[in-house]
Amino acid sequence: MPVAATGDYDDGNIFARILRGEIPSQRIYEDAFAVAFHDINPQAPVHVLVIPRGPYISWADFSARATDAEIAGFVRAVGQVARDLGLEEPGYRLLANAGVHAHQEVPHLHVHIFGGRQMGAMLPR
Repeated sequence: MPVAATGDYDDGNIFARILRGEIPSQRIYEDAFAVAFHDINPQAPVHVLVIPRGPYISWADFSARATDAEIAGFVRAVGQVARDLGLEEPGYRLLANAGVHAHQEVPHLHVHIFGGRQMGAMLPR
């Protein structure tokens, strides 16, 4: 069920539980600001999720409440993961759903990194 982009953070969501080590994940990157792991239901040959360590629901929440260091660290982590995966050439797609209209399913900010094939048009015309 999609979640609203506003409201109180649910520390029982699956990504919060992954961060605490309660649920296993195939981690490929982690630092003080972010954790990256393979999606359990990949939609492309490469499909990785990058999540901030802090309790943020959406980009709006993150940009309003995170420290400058958290924001910079998270953005750098996303870029580092893409480089580590060898996706700079021929390219990759980033996706962050926020709220009900975007079909955000987990109420924790996350960025999908898709690669390994041609992605096609962003939205149907």
